[in-house]
Amino acid sequence: MRFLLDAEQRAFADSLHAMLTAADTPSVVRDWSRGDPASGRALWSRIAQTGVFALAVPEEYKGLGVRPVELAVAFVELGRHAVPGPLVETVTAAALLAGTGHAERFLPGLAAGEAMATVAYEGAYALDADVAAHRFSLSPDGLRLAPGAGAVRPCLDPARHLTALLPGGELLTTEPPLPHALTLARLATAAQALGVGLALLDRTVAYVRQRVQFGAPIGSFQAVKHRLADAKIALEFARPLVLGAALTLTPADVAAAKLRACEAAYTTARTALHLHGAIGYTAEYDLSLWLTKARALRTAWGSPDECRADVLGTA
Repeated sequence: MRFLLDAEQRAFADSLHAMLTAADTPSVVRDWSRGDPASGRALWSRIAQTGVFALAVPEEYKGLGVRPVELAVAFVELGRHAVPGPLVETVTAAALLAGTGHAERFLPGLAAGEAMATVAYEGAYALDADVAAHRFSLSPDGLRLAPGAGAVRPCLDPARHLTALLPGGELLTTEPPLPHALTLARLATAAQALGVGLALLDRTVAYVRQRVQFGAPIGSFQAVKHRLADAKIALEFARPLVLGAALTLTPADVAAAKLRACEAAYTTARTALHLHGAIGYTAEYDLSLWLTKARALRTAWGSPDECRADVLGTA
């Protein structure tokens, strides 16, 4: 099985990376965290113009067809740049709605980036329901369009606004949640976490080359090299799992990819914090934008224990 990207996929990743680099995403994340989503909405529209959300929407609803590999490639870049918003939830909503009679009502707007969507299990907290145009609640009875959301709950990652969805609302389908949609949510989360880990590693490597102790850059110390090498290996081992899971899209493969990618990102976050020292703890320093996201993604759409159970078939 081939896990390398082709020329078109690499070009897509490069163009998305260039656009997000120029967008100064750290300032967008800080605005979003303060409750000012204007710059985040503008960035969302630009991301949609590259076709990211259309990758989760069938062609008959103005999408590009469901393309998991390209979607994973895109989410690596979104994670690398710490893009805020209900990114995973929007593509999950698209997958859930594609098999219902309400697809024409919602999917064109999601594909075009005209609306954000969030999805949560009944009784759980929904991500960014305060800014999402569509809020969907999953329950054993089916999929509902929630009438609203409660107050924002504090989260470890200030850019992730968690709210409880209000009960009731329009019942869109009585079918149980599609396993494909929930698998796609885990895949996107895994890819996003991989991007977060890569960004943390890149920033830490740059930092240890500049910070000097005992007359030498700390990056020249053997102990520092070993920590960074371990983080690099963990991320590089996770990458083919994510791409392989995007090819097969089986629940066990995706669970394994999410487990490895999120654990690699979390390990890299701990290494980054250790090697940065006290400055890594400060909210004013940009590293914190990725540190908190690595921790939050670790349990989003499946904790490590839940993913292990799915890999072993004991869920």
